[in-house]
Amino acid sequence: MTFPGAMQGRLWAILLGGAVGLWIVPVQAESCVLAPYHVGLSFPVSKVESRWACPLQAIIDGYTTANKVGPVVIPLPEQVYLYLLDRPPMAAALINRLELGPYKAEERGTARFWGDDGEGASGIVELVYQDRSNRIYYVEGSHESTFLPNVKGKAVVFVRMNPMKDGQGKDAVETTLVAYTRLDSRILAGLVSLIRPLVGNTVTRKLTQGITIVNRLGQEMRQHPDRVLFEAIDPPSLSDVEVAFLQHALERLSHGNGSINSGTVAP
Repeated sequence: MTFPGAMQGRLWAILLGGAVGLWIVPVQAESCVLAPYHVGLSFPVSKVESRWACPLQAIIDGYTTANKVGPVVIPLPEQVYLYLLDRPPMAAALINRLELGPYKAEERGTARFWGDDGEGASGIVELVYQDRSNRIYYVEGSHESTFLPNVKGKAVVFVRMNPMKDGQGKDAVETTLVAYTRLDSRILAGLVSLIRPLVGNTVTRKLTQGITIVNRLGQEMRQHPDRVLFEAIDPPSLSDVEVAFLQHALERLSHGNGSINSGTVAP
């Protein structure tokens, strides 16, 4: 499974391991309830559409593995980070062309994307909720490896983002991921006590790699803007709108603290 990276070029790689404490508080109508608190972070689950309550609850309450990654500082201004996060095909294309990772992503409907990390993980990611500080994703995907061939499952990923200044006084975003995954196979689920460490370690590695790739993308954009722009316009080029945004962002990133005027960011 892949996901937008993280950010989303890699934030779309999939997911989870470890243990997460959570408190169940009824916030949804009908019979399904969602937990607003995950490892001490509160998420606006009361704003999630009611149709998502039961699918998300089934994964969270019956998870096979769960994990938290972060907080990690991403060296990009908030507006640039969110722009890339919400455009997985663009982020994946840049990551691939800059040889940071063999990622692919395609739009498969409104707020719905397919992703592949080139290392055995692929799946469909749907954006369930978003605001300036939070994202909640629903994932259906699979993972192929020597030890766990064709493992299929579903996941819920919570993302918390906070704008900040890095050690050099430049704009950055502190990002934390909280993710739950549930295996589809009843046989594997029945062996959860045996396979959880293996699955958990695999998912932890995927998430950590995703965050690392996003960091490297941010560093490339700051340190080598000409190379990033060249790869963006090299045929097949990114869309005119994406190239225009990237040109402005790279120009600002290469001067001063890299702040981007909010009025220049497409919705």
